[in-house]
Amino acid sequence: MEAETRYRPEVLREYEGEGIVVHWEPKLCIHAANCIRQLPGVFDPNARPWVSVDAAGPDDILAAVQSCPTGALRYQRTDGTPQEIPDVPTTIQSIRNGPMIVRGEIKMLDSNGHVVRPATRMVLCRCGQSQNKPYCDLSHRAAGFEAD
Repeated sequence: MEAETRYRPEVLREYEGEGIVVHWEPKLCIHAANCIRQLPGVFDPNARPWVSVDAAGPDDILAAVQSCPTGALRYQRTDGTPQEIPDVPTTIQSIRNGPMIVRGEIKMLDSNGHVVRPATRMVLCRCGQSQNKPYCDLSHRAAGFEAD
């Protein structure tokens, strides 16, 4: 039997456009800027709102969103196109002197076995200094964390 999902983000911003809704959870964002590099006309940190979903097609937007390692950006297709498909197999990659990047069908469980966060992408703290455990908040930089 599937455990109940109890995850509710503290802050979730939604940007709706033709065929797609982009969800942004600021607490998970570590400003990797993959989205900005990929689609600067859609993702502009100097604009308000910073996401302009009408500046590109939904397929381009979903590709940029899927490049977000943390899952702070997610999308929902509203045009009948399939939703994000998790990577198979699930992978965990340690970044030198940094966090672990997880991609796949992820279910973060609490100590009672309840799903506290379902995801397809996540960046987990490896240094122990994050103020947003178990997620990375880049504290490893200030802490001088070193590991292969």
